[in-house]
Amino acid sequence: MKIDISAYDEIIPKAINYFWDARAKAAAKQKKKGKSDQGNRAGVTSGKNMDVFVSMMRDIIIANGLKNADIHIDGRINLTLPGYYRPTKNWDLLVVSRGKLIAAIEFKSQVGPSFGNNFNNRVEEAVGNAVDINTAFREGAFGESSKPFVGYFFVLEDCEASSRPVKFSSPHFPAIKEFNNTCYAQMYEIFCRRLIQERWYDSAALLLTDRTQKEDGHYRTLSRMTDPRRFAGALAGKIVSLALE
Repeated sequence: MKIDISAYDEIIPKAINYFWDARAKAAAKQKKKGKSDQGNRAGVTSGKNMDVFVSMMRDIIIANGLKNADIHIDGRINLTLPGYYRPTKNWDLLVVSRGKLIAAIEFKSQVGPSFGNNFNNRVEEAVGNAVDINTAFREGAFGESSKPFVGYFFVLEDCEASSRPVKFSSPHFPAIKEFNNTCYAQMYEIFCRRLIQERWYDSAALLLTDRTQKEDGHYRTLSRMTDPRRFAGALAGKIVSLALE
């Protein structure tokens, strides 16, 4: 069975446009109520910015043979899995079929003007979640099933602030050379690439989008390994292989 990621090509421009519109609407709504969050946090607290990206992945899953699977994209209880280092963890998309965990995907984003405040938090959170779910799988928390697809999908604002080299210091030991003279966009690419290389995630995507080009759905990537289209292909391939079992 050939993999099908046509939903990606069809939906990605809409997802990018929706991402920026949802942020703007959330910020405007809070401002109207007189409860504006600091900086750009108002655009995040609505929790809806990534909805179309999540729906896009759901369509890819259905198109590749799991039409009767339980695909959860909404609701706290239905998105909860047991952990190993904590009782439970909520994911953004879960796929369960015939009592087996098929996929668990996390969707995250960050926009300016400040990128330094959240970068370390995002890294620690993603690595911690990966260690937790992979260990829980090893210990049989999801029953007797094949290893689930674990994915990380990240959207980053493409702007001057995320493209400017960052100054950092490490007084006792030098930082790994690959981080020298890098901007936040490059650091996120290294981060996502290493999540895959170290096998913490089956696939990790980095999508850079400029809010001034949202109408045409334009975006860019920094490497083939972290290309969002490759992420879609990896997910589709996993679904096809499981659908044939």
